[in-house]
Amino acid sequence: MASAIVIDTEAKMKKSVGVTQVEFSSVHTGRASKSLVENLKVDYYGNPTPLKQLANISIPEARLIIIQPWDPASMEAIEKAIFKSDIGLTPNNDGKVIRINISQLTQERRESLIKVVRNMAEEGRVSIRAVRRDANEKIKKSKSSAEISEDEEFGRHEDVQKLTDKYIKEIDDLLEKKQVEIREI
Repeated sequence: MASAIVIDTEAKMKKSVGVTQVEFSSVHTGRASKSLVENLKVDYYGNPTPLKQLANISIPEARLIIIQPWDPASMEAIEKAIFKSDIGLTPNNDGKVIRINISQLTQERRESLIKVVRNMAEEGRVSIRAVRRDANEKIKKSKSSAEISEDEEFGRHEDVQKLTDKYIKEIDDLLEKKQVEIREI
């Protein structure tokens, strides 16, 4: 019988994996991807607005991103947001569209990106372990307030540990996939 604590724990762990996956998608791998720019905040008439709400973003080639704003007046604001971001890409504005050429990564840059994604993965693992710690504390409180028996306490601790192992493995698998993607030439 799964308790509310275990169900809540699993939901939080899934969310941690999802956040890690989103962070991974924002890492530049030498290949064009909408995820590199679509969530950049653009100062659009005083409001920070995600780029994907202001323009059509397309990937016509493996190393080219084209951004076509729906409002031509937003062109400068979009360009400024790309320059200010930490993605390390340079936009080229021709008055109608913004082109971003993705350069080939050097080996040194690839290695530094691998370190970045490893740190992101570790943050995800730490988040999952924090969820485990919180769940175990709730289980102990349930036991000390006589809501559950000692056997149930032991079983729920086991369930939480199984979930922890499962979701940490998911993060490790995502990390391995991202490292392979970064190393591809």
